[in-house]
Amino acid sequence: MALKILVAGGFGAGKTTLVGAVSDIRPLRTEEPLSEAGRGVDDTEGVARKTASTVAMDFGRITLHAGLSLYLFGTPGQDRFWFLWDELSEGALAAVVLADTRRLEDCFAAVDYFERRRMPFVVAVNRFPGARSYAVHDVSHALDLDRGTPVVLCDARDRDSGKDVLIRTVEYAGRVHTARLLDSVS
Repeated sequence: MALKILVAGGFGAGKTTLVGAVSDIRPLRTEEPLSEAGRGVDDTEGVARKTASTVAMDFGRITLHAGLSLYLFGTPGQDRFWFLWDELSEGALAAVVLADTRRLEDCFAAVDYFERRRMPFVVAVNRFPGARSYAVHDVSHALDLDRGTPVVLCDARDRDSGKDVLIRTVEYAGRVHTARLLDSVS
């Protein structure tokens, strides 16, 4: 069985890094160097060392165990590429919203997007070196998440950490979809 999972979040939150870290195959990336055209449009505050950006999507695949693979679709993080999100989310089971606590407001739009579409999602707080640490419940409160929406800590560079995020996402999506199915027949 193959399931589709979106990896979303703000510009520079670690989406491409997470997909690349966990993928069993060489990931497909559509990164382009940051250019003068994006100056004044793309907010690079807090990610000044970032030199490239995803312009369409990232794609990777991970096999969690025999018979269960996840197709990972990383969304572009810049506002000007939002038009791609509806196409990328078609047929997705759930999403991971990567959050950078240095720029937490950058993931508000992704949280709103998935809440409006009633797509289950997990917020994964990517722990950047030197960034201030926050408790999971503080991040949940700051994002005004619906009760029960999981928030987990991760390191997008680390395969095991990323894999744990994906497992939590699939488990949570399974519970949400099962509850909705049971509600629809009662």
